[in-house]
Amino acid sequence: MILPLDKNLVGTRSKKIQYFYHSCMILPVHISCSTGISSLKTDNFVMKLLFELSGENPTLPRAELECVATVLDGRMQVAVAECPNPDAAHRLAMTHIVLKYLGECAPDIHSFRQLLQELAIETSRPFSGRVKKVHTGYHFRDACSQRDFERLIGTMITGPVRLRNPEVEFRAILSEDRCYFGRVLYRINRGSYNERNPGRRDFFHPGVMMPRMARTLVNLSCAGSRDCLLDPFCGTGGILIEADALGIRVIGSDADPVMIAGCRENISQSSLIIADATRLPFSDFRVDAIVTDFPYGQSVCIRKTDTMEQLYHNTLLEISRVLRPGCRAVVVTHRNIAGIANEYLKIVQRHTQRVHKSLTRQILVLRKRS
Repeated sequence: MILPLDKNLVGTRSKKIQYFYHSCMILPVHISCSTGISSLKTDNFVMKLLFELSGENPTLPRAELECVATVLDGRMQVAVAECPNPDAAHRLAMTHIVLKYLGECAPDIHSFRQLLQELAIETSRPFSGRVKKVHTGYHFRDACSQRDFERLIGTMITGPVRLRNPEVEFRAILSEDRCYFGRVLYRINRGSYNERNPGRRDFFHPGVMMPRMARTLVNLSCAGSRDCLLDPFCGTGGILIEADALGIRVIGSDADPVMIAGCRENISQSSLIIADATRLPFSDFRVDAIVTDFPYGQSVCIRKTDTMEQLYHNTLLEISRVLRPGCRAVVVTHRNIAGIANEYLKIVQRHTQRVHKSLTRQILVLRKRS
């Protein structure tokens, strides 16, 4: 099956308006006079996008899309989603490329040719065609190479081809049993996370979380720019830094005065307090999101009578108390605490991240029951 769609609606180059399937209904696509490329007007409709995802984790890249979009479909390292504000996807940490969705088909050259015929794309701007085969997820046997698919894009789209520095890039992603086709809107600059490497901060402590993972956790919380996010084990402030970069109001607390002092060097604009995570000095329903990386051992600064089991129970009880109903908490631990967490909050998602052979992070996305 090829999407789109109705041959009577697609491929009429003489018309000023073409139509594409969008979320199970047909929406008008207005031709831009300046570019010659069709673009969805998003005044009243959400935009259907393709996300080319990172392969560094099997579940997290797709899960973090929820902070900006509603996922409709997808395969390995690719997702189709509706997004009311495409520019918001710049916040994503595990997405490489954001594209406008143009169609999809079976991942063979014949089906792809038919899709391009039906789309009948024209552009006055220099363009290139690129194809990615997700090899670990590409199960369809096809003798045609990646280059064959790219040549097809170049020959079946009307317009000037420019392989180096094109103004427009059309891209196909072949994964498992589907070929998704779209126009690149932008690439996400993942290099900025290297610039915020923990080793470059004014205060550093070994074993801290890397910025890209911290940003992913913030995204899993679905916190927005007007929300208040709390990290009750803030440490050196990695999670707070990523949330602050998104315009989220942040509060950090830690039982260790040394960590709070160091965190203040790294992120001076946030609200930081010395506090026991099991006895938070906040009123009920105070925060919109909680993202935290729990301590991994008894060397942490907690009351000597505490065990890690007690710490989990008492902290999750406090998280449930200060979190607003319907809002999310994202917690990271070194072991599975799903049974404990379920006593206080509803488990929405479960993920794992292997750090090294002796540490695999357990990530729970929790929601406060209404």
